[in-house]
Amino acid sequence: KGQVKHVVGLDRGLRQVWTSYDEKGKTQFVNGQAILRKRRKYKQLRKQLQEKNTKSSKRRIRLIGQRENRWMNDVNHCLSKTLVEQYGSHTLFVLEDLENVRFATEKVAKDKRYEQVSWSFYDFEKKLTYKAQAKDSQVIQVDSHYTSQRCPKCGVIEKSNRHHERHEYHCQNCGYRSNDDRIGAMNVQLLGTQYISGVDKPKFEKVDTNFR
Repeated sequence: KGQVKHVVGLDRGLRQVWTSYDEKGKTQFVNGQAILRKRRKYKQLRKQLQEKNTKSSKRRIRLIGQRENRWMNDVNHCLSKTLVEQYGSHTLFVLEDLENVRFATEKVAKDKRYEQVSWSFYDFEKKLTYKAQAKDSQVIQVDSHYTSQRCPKCGVIEKSNRHHERHEYHCQNCGYRSNDDRIGAMNVQLLGTQYISGVDKPKFEKVDTNFR
């Protein structure tokens, strides 16, 4: 784990491409709305061409897919480069392990599922990893359980404290209030801090408080 100057927690999402929180308490948001709008345009274009169902339209669908992939590749390249250059060497970037996270697509409006399911989280992660390694930095994944439900101030884990519609987290135990994506980044950053302190697989566990 060596010498670490910065520990940066990253919460990835659709509304915000990523939200970062570091050891100095600095928070950054990268808004994803422009990216979502462009992906929806690509989706609409494909839909119109599929309805034509001709050889020409099928060829255009393939070309559009390639164009979109090149564009997203460039977006992830720029975003990962920005992060690594900002923090420099000996930085630990901490991401949630999203391998088994489905992003609850069944709860998402049908016309938004394309963006939800096909988001290129893993491409961003891959690019961030090799760019970080080139700067003597590191990327790790931590357990994603409760990172969006835990209050970073008092430690209480309560699902109802997060209000998706308002994008707000409000702890009913201690009263702490903040943006919900920022809460996720704060908790992920704390797990990274635990990791460099010697905890190999840091994670949050919900404690039964019914006896109180």
